[in-house]
Amino acid sequence: MEFIADFHVHSKYSRATSKDMDVENISRWAGLKGITLMGTGDFTHHLWLEELKNKLEPEDNGLFIYKGIHFILTAEISSIYSKGGRGYRIHNLIFAPSFKTVDKINGVLGGIGNIASDGRPILGLDAEELARIVFDIDENCMIVPGHIWTPWFSLFGSMSGFDKIEDCFEKQAEKIFALETGLSSDPSMNWRLSGLDRFSLVSNSDSHSPQKIGREANVFDCQISYGAIRDALKNKDKSKFLYTIEFFPEEGKYHYDGHRACGIRFSPKQTKASNNKCPKCGKSVTVGVMNRVEQLADRPEGFIPDKSIPFKRVVPLDEIIAESKGLGRASKAVGQEYHNIILKFKTEHNVLLKATEKEIKQNISPRIAEGILRMRSGKVKLLAGYDGEYGIVSVFDDDEKAGKGEEQLSLF
Repeated sequence: MEFIADFHVHSKYSRATSKDMDVENISRWAGLKGITLMGTGDFTHHLWLEELKNKLEPEDNGLFIYKGIHFILTAEISSIYSKGGRGYRIHNLIFAPSFKTVDKINGVLGGIGNIASDGRPILGLDAEELARIVFDIDENCMIVPGHIWTPWFSLFGSMSGFDKIEDCFEKQAEKIFALETGLSSDPSMNWRLSGLDRFSLVSNSDSHSPQKIGREANVFDCQISYGAIRDALKNKDKSKFLYTIEFFPEEGKYHYDGHRACGIRFSPKQTKASNNKCPKCGKSVTVGVMNRVEQLADRPEGFIPDKSIPFKRVVPLDEIIAESKGLGRASKAVGQEYHNIILKFKTEHNVLLKATEKEIKQNISPRIAEGILRMRSGKVKLLAGYDGEYGIVSVFDDDEKAGKGEEQLSLF
């Protein structure tokens, strides 16, 4: 059975997260997006764990269900620690096959640090030791390093990470078989590192609000069970792990280098020319994902490994609608149009990936339909994100902004 999975989200108990990130709203929006399997996120938080235990029904296969949406138990740990005289800040996702296993993990982690104050707890725990603890409790758990290129909090981050996964996880590295690419990179960027060839590259929304669920996700064709998903990832099975759904990486907050306080956005070449300094204030720029990949890559751009899992890029439907109408994404008119389209196509991912061109043109207003088709063909304009500032993806040129009329669109 083909299905879409989004493993990495946060609950209402995480900082800077919507109060609507509860089981009901996560399930509702997963349905609208076309997501069959959701990560619970935040299983280390006692109040969220209690809610999960009360509302999710076990399926006897390592997964749980709520109103037709399947759930897999996940959490994210922020490890901040020193190793070899240097400080590191690494985020790791933990997948667990049962509440029994979760309770054991929480029991140990709760003795190390405070896991009650935030849905994504911060622990002074070496990533290798975290992995050892988790795998000693249950060898069927999975650890997936999160958003591995983000500058400040990740495995390969320019400001706080390692150059090799083996340097981070040491003896535990062989037990890790999947990596999360993050919003600011896509699989093709990761393919430039031969050392990552053995890993399955997963993509998730890392959503802090219901509307952003599924903005990146994974498409499988296997049994919907913990074991089948784990096997598909561990074996990097292209017949079962079909493809990932991706942002245009330029839209991510750390794709380019720069200094947001001064409005400086740099390509890697510009950063090198400026000696890594902001030309306005003289402070060091934040080195972004594209630059960091370039530093570690041992292959040219465009290289495709033999066993790579393919991917498809999308722009969220509400972004396309908002640009088509010249309105903000949060406006009432955009929300109404979004739900009108979903009523016709059942899910957002049906609109973005599955519906035929004829179906789109017949059921969606011409301007929005044109935006969707341009997105599919990659006819977009990109302004890369940098230093915590999201990038901008546009499906219309400046002279085609809303209000210019439908006629000129037919000439594209």
